[in-house]
Amino acid sequence: MFSTILASTIWGIESHLVHVEVDISSGLPCFIMTGSLGGEVKESGERVRIALKNTGIHMPPMHVSVNLSPADLRKEGTGFDLAIAVGVLISMGKLPSGCTEGLLILGELGLSGEIKPVRGILPMVAGAYKKGIHKCLVPLENAGEAAAVTGVKAAGVASLGQVMEYLSCPEEKRNGILPPAVFSTHRERETPKGNFSEIVGQERAKRAALICAAGFHHMLLVGPPGSGKTMIARRIPTILPPLTGEESLEISSVYSISGRLPAGSGLLTRRPFLSPHHTVSPQAIAGGGRIPRPGLISLAHRGVLFLDELPEFKRQTLDLLRQPLEERRIRIARSGGAFTYPADVMLVGAMNPCPCGYYPDLNKCRCTPHEIHQYMSHISGPILDRIDLWVEMPRVEMGEIQGVSKGMSSEEMSDRVMRARKRQKERYQGTDYCFNGELAPGDLGKYCYLGKEEKGAAEQLFQKLDLSLRAYHRLIRVARTIADLEDSEKIQKSHLMEAACYRAAEKTGR
Repeated sequence: MFSTILASTIWGIESHLVHVEVDISSGLPCFIMTGSLGGEVKESGERVRIALKNTGIHMPPMHVSVNLSPADLRKEGTGFDLAIAVGVLISMGKLPSGCTEGLLILGELGLSGEIKPVRGILPMVAGAYKKGIHKCLVPLENAGEAAAVTGVKAAGVASLGQVMEYLSCPEEKRNGILPPAVFSTHRERETPKGNFSEIVGQERAKRAALICAAGFHHMLLVGPPGSGKTMIARRIPTILPPLTGEESLEISSVYSISGRLPAGSGLLTRRPFLSPHHTVSPQAIAGGGRIPRPGLISLAHRGVLFLDELPEFKRQTLDLLRQPLEERRIRIARSGGAFTYPADVMLVGAMNPCPCGYYPDLNKCRCTPHEIHQYMSHISGPILDRIDLWVEMPRVEMGEIQGVSKGMSSEEMSDRVMRARKRQKERYQGTDYCFNGELAPGDLGKYCYLGKEEKGAAEQLFQKLDLSLRAYHRLIRVARTIADLEDSEKIQKSHLMEAACYRAAEKTGR
């Protein structure tokens, strides 16, 4: 008897429907699987056979053929186990024919018949929904994840016996056995740790962090040890705008594919903040493997990638960020195909001005000019050119600690960010842009109009600061964000001058 079950597979970040075709006929007893299968899929036959036996179903000594179609699409992972087992049960007559019509089935089988969670449920269910599949049967741990896709009825199952009971019933009675999982959109948002009010002094750096959060710009903090670089960076998540529904689905899909979505959760509700150690490999940043999984730059999508002690990273690791920072996605080519992952991150770096950390204080700095040059050469010019704001953070003196009152809190800064974000949302309505930092050079003239006086000032800055064309475009984007923070519809000369201060710091730092 022949049966067909709907399953799905992930290729990069995209999902593809797979038809699991099962046929049982008389002949030499065997379990044959075809369809361009990875190692985990080839092992499914043995897992299915033993799981059925331990559930009380003994397979007859017959010829079992399983084909995963389309055959030219590589199949990886353990998510086909449950679909294969259901196909075998239908072909054996243990389940009624047609009981899986319009139903997506995903899950890994344990030898006891237990159904275990699998990676990539969210994008697979979302992809199936776009193709007209509105029902799915998934592992219990993945039910909340599947239910996050609006319009899909997701049933979570814990064992093969429970699946048989569910599919044996008429469709109208199934909700009584396994009610569809419910996704709550009012999940409590975890509050990021720290507050900008805890930072005494460094008002210029806090102002730069405010600009970065409002326009989603890249920032580099330069200062001696203990000046507060890491404290500033780690508090940026407290002032970032909340995720939109579309952003939340996008980020959660990346985490689902990587197997990092918390068990029992639906969508991630806050922006990622990742801070890898400087010994991280290029493959961990970009993504690696024969079928690459998303790397850290993709896991930080729509959030912050913080690189502390920037010159200590390998130059090869930093240079691979060039293309993703410009295009906001990363392409990985392997012999099996090319994969594209999202990589729209806010890069925040922190570094000392020299190996000992105290330059230009000659009373403390013990580095030679050659050592300082070697230290700075770890960061290539093209990477520095992609930084929007270069912020110098001097040592905080005792008088500042005792005499300076607390500056703006994270709550106050967040309110200003939200007002600026609202202006950007209205400005870019109907486009693919969300923040000023994403503007393409071709659209700067449309969204960053400069008057006659401002054009003259911009030309002078271009010449005086010896800017590259890319750096000039970034200066204009930063000026646009400063104007939004000041509730100004037009970019004024003062906004350009403030933006130029962060490029001038770059020149003095080199």
